[in-house]
Amino acid sequence: MNSRGARGLIAVDKMGGKVLFLDPDSYATTHILDDFERLPHELLVAPQSSTAYVPIYGDGIHGRNPNPGHLLSVVDLETRRHVTDIDLSPYVAPHGLQIGPGGLICITCENSGMVALVDLAENAVVGAIETGSVNSHRLVIAPNGRWLYTENEEDASISVIDLPGRRLVRQVATPHPLAGLAISPDGNLLVAVDDEEPMLLLIDTSSFAIVRTVPLDGVPESAQIARYSPDGQILLVTSLRSATATLMDSTFGRQTTVAVGLQPMDGAFHEGALFVACQGDGSIHVIDLATRRVSHRFEAGVGCETLAFF
Repeated sequence: MNSRGARGLIAVDKMGGKVLFLDPDSYATTHILDDFERLPHELLVAPQSSTAYVPIYGDGIHGRNPNPGHLLSVVDLETRRHVTDIDLSPYVAPHGLQIGPGGLICITCENSGMVALVDLAENAVVGAIETGSVNSHRLVIAPNGRWLYTENEEDASISVIDLPGRRLVRQVATPHPLAGLAISPDGNLLVAVDDEEPMLLLIDTSSFAIVRTVPLDGVPESAQIARYSPDGQILLVTSLRSATATLMDSTFGRQTTVAVGLQPMDGAFHEGALFVACQGDGSIHVIDLATRRVSHRFEAGVGCETLAFF
């Protein structure tokens, strides 16, 4: 394998409570950062600043997090150091995060029912928006930067937020609880992952009607995370319960399901390959996108949830 153009690979070892740096070609672990509060979840790389951001969610899991965290840890990608923490208080249980317009990080603070807004330049909270739910786990932002959406898990709803106006506009009901959310590259479709059946719900962002359901082929149980490739041509859907990763094209007409490690979570696309982090057995599986087969696997930490090349 050759990860041309990558300086490094960073992974959040959620099960081990650490952040790992891996060699992008050999995949050997080169640096381990273990000075985080419990427990690091999720990951956002801001390439323009050579910085990564890691939410400190708390020592529980979604729906059972009695000691929620309140920090957003900052990692310098050049020096491979945990350089500071941003205090999100009074907002707690930070989880899903993306870079929004105006140099802001938008991050769900689950137990507070808020999306906190963090200024990248100031490393400080500069605002917050109510989501209407204490189950808002993940978020996506429309390509035009106007709309932010949160999936509200057990509430079986999606919150629609006017991001420039910093206000909750509405909540969209779904037939079942949700486990993941993605948005199409043109911003016209929300892809919601059903938490009860192995199925995707395609929701029109103008009418908020469910325009199509897509069963997941070869996936016996419900799925978890949906993520588009950077070019928008491939959608990854992982099923933690089924130990599978499903790749489908942008029309949802062709899909291939691949067996991976235990409890697959998020993935990273890079140079014709997809790297899937499996938190249940400490493995990372590499899927060749041309053949849609696992070409390689390697160990990283106790159990990584997410990873990114930089």
